[in-house]
Amino acid sequence: MNASIRVLSRRELNRATLQRQQLLRRESGPVAELIERLVGLQAQAPLAAYVALWSRLEGFDPAELSALMTSRQTVRASLLRSTIHLVTVDDCLMMWPLMYPVADRGFRGAFGKQLAGADIDAVVAYGAELLSREPYTRSRLRDVLGERWPDWDANAMAYAVSYLAGTVQVTPRGVWGETGAAALQTIESWLGRAPDTEPSIDALVLRYLAAFGPASVADVQMWSGLTRLREVVDRLRPGLRVYADEDGRELYDVPDGPLPDADTPAPVRFLPEFDNLLLSHADRRRVNPNGRVVPLPPGNGAAMGTVLIDGDYAADWRHHRGADARLQITTHSPVTAAVRAELEAEARALLDLIGSKETPVVVNQVPK
Repeated sequence: MNASIRVLSRRELNRATLQRQQLLRRESGPVAELIERLVGLQAQAPLAAYVALWSRLEGFDPAELSALMTSRQTVRASLLRSTIHLVTVDDCLMMWPLMYPVADRGFRGAFGKQLAGADIDAVVAYGAELLSREPYTRSRLRDVLGERWPDWDANAMAYAVSYLAGTVQVTPRGVWGETGAAALQTIESWLGRAPDTEPSIDALVLRYLAAFGPASVADVQMWSGLTRLREVVDRLRPGLRVYADEDGRELYDVPDGPLPDADTPAPVRFLPEFDNLLLSHADRRRVNPNGRVVPLPPGNGAAMGTVLIDGDYAADWRHHRGADARLQITTHSPVTAAVRAELEAEARALLDLIGSKETPVVVNQVPK
């Protein structure tokens, strides 16, 4: 390692990432602007993004995101890592062509054997034609495709279309206070615009570094699902800052990327299921030093999640409804009375979003 390269400690990387993720301090601003600055929000659980935005935005109103979704200014689509992300329209149109290789690799790894010998291009083209007219659930797609090609695996064909046709999950799914099936329509038919023909991978990598950096090539690849990004980073390197982590790995950053002091206070923050903060690095120790598995529970979201204490993933939360209603926090290790009070206060604020402020808050501490 070059002795002149600054080495960043785990805690420095933690604080840099938290600041860029707007988790050191809530700030005001338009919802769409933050979604775009963070290059989308993980949204496999349809309502998870509401908790993610609440944790980052001062005075967040769920109605603002719902309006963006129903007016088709934001969408939920399979993009980064072939998982559902909430993104702005412009980002959806830019990202889908770049993420197609990720979708293709994921589909062939999961379903390629089931469709050996099938004309996958024909299946995807026919499915896209169906989805250009109206939304289909995957089960309805399976039935229609199975009837057309009875000798091929109907379930795998439905997945081929959902992976490879370029689709979004349409509203009302993902709209606060509403329910809806996971119905798909093509990007172009839902948004009225075709995906970009010449999107810039360089620009996408720079946006990742601005939102998640400093980061390694492996980190960028983990976040996106793309491979062979070394040549992209090497091409950008003359305009980047170069650091190293404590293990000697090179990290890259945009020139104006903030690097807060390692002792900058980090408040308690409640995150939703599978927040991108915890998933977007190959080396996740900057926010998850103990390597805990991040839970992805079933359901629509906004009912369970993770908790940051002093910047690290150090607890889980769950909102129980019904006769035994409570917001339960389970810490991974004992906490001080001051931290417990902060957990309880932040939990009561979360209840303003997802439940009732009268709901009890229960903190369970894992004993030493």
